[in-house]
Amino acid sequence: MAKKKSVLDFARMKKDHEQVAWITAYDFPMASFAEQAGMDMILVGDSLGMVVLGYSSTIPVTMDDCISHCQAVRRGAPNTWVIGDMPFMSYQKSDEEAVENAGRFLKEADMDCVKLEGGRRVASRIRAITNAGMLVMGHIGLTPQSSGQLGGFKAQGRDVSSARELIKDALAVQEAGAYSLLLEAVPPELTKFIQNKLDIPVYSIGAGPCDGQLLICGDMLGLFQAFTPKFVKQYANVAEIETNALKEYINDVRTGKFPTDDHVYHIKDSIEDFQRLFGEFE
Repeated sequence: MAKKKSVLDFARMKKDHEQVAWITAYDFPMASFAEQAGMDMILVGDSLGMVVLGYSSTIPVTMDDCISHCQAVRRGAPNTWVIGDMPFMSYQKSDEEAVENAGRFLKEADMDCVKLEGGRRVASRIRAITNAGMLVMGHIGLTPQSSGQLGGFKAQGRDVSSARELIKDALAVQEAGAYSLLLEAVPPELTKFIQNKLDIPVYSIGAGPCDGQLLICGDMLGLFQAFTPKFVKQYANVAEIETNALKEYINDVRTGKFPTDDHVYHIKDSIEDFQRLFGEFE
C-alpha cells in the first residue's frame, strides 16, 4: 500500500532535488489509476468544468461541484496527497468566506490542502486560511479564473515588466504562508529564478523545469479534444480508443454479433418448466 506523502516530504524533495510528478483527476477511476501508478500528488482542479462538465471555462464551477469531485477522488486515492482547487468566487469576497470554503474541502472531502489563484491580491486570503490551520498552494502566471483580465489563455511573464510583477507575487505568496507555489505558462528562465529564490517548493504546468510537473489528465491522455496546450506531452489518445470501441459496439449490435451465447445467463430449471410457465400467461 502506498504511503501518503506529507508537507515535510515535499519540502525535503525540493531540498534533495527530487522531482514531484502529479496530475489532475476528477473521478474515482482516474484517481485510482493515479495512485496505482505511484503519483505523488493529485489536484482536483476547477478545470473539471471544461474537461468533465463541458463548460467553455472554469468560471461556472461551483463549490458543490468541486466538493463532489474531491470526494470521488479521495475514495479512489486514499493514500495520495490530494489538493482541492478553490473555484471562482469561493475566496475572492472576503478572508472569512475563503476560510469557510477552504474548510469545506477538508471537512467534507478529506483534502490535504487547497489551491487558489493569485499573488499579492490574495495574500490576505492565503494568510487567513493558513492561520486557520490549513495548508495552501498558491498559483500565479496564467490564472484561468482571471483569464479575461489577461486577454485570454496566454503565457505570462515574457517581458521584464510582467516578470517583475510575477516575482513580487511569488514572494508575497510565500510570505503569506503558502507551503508551495504553482507557476502556469511562464518562461523557464523566470521559473528557474523563482524556484531558486523561494524556500517553498515551486511546481510547473507549462513553465519549464523546477521542483515538479503537473499536467491535466484530459490533456496528457487525449481525453479532452477541444484544444491541446503547447506545453502538453500527450502520452495516449484515449478518445480515439474509446471512439473506435464505441463504433465497433454499434456495428456488433446492428449486425447481430453482440450479444452471443457467452454474454447471457441461462435458465436453471428445465425448458419444459419454463414452457409451462409461459403457458400460464397465454
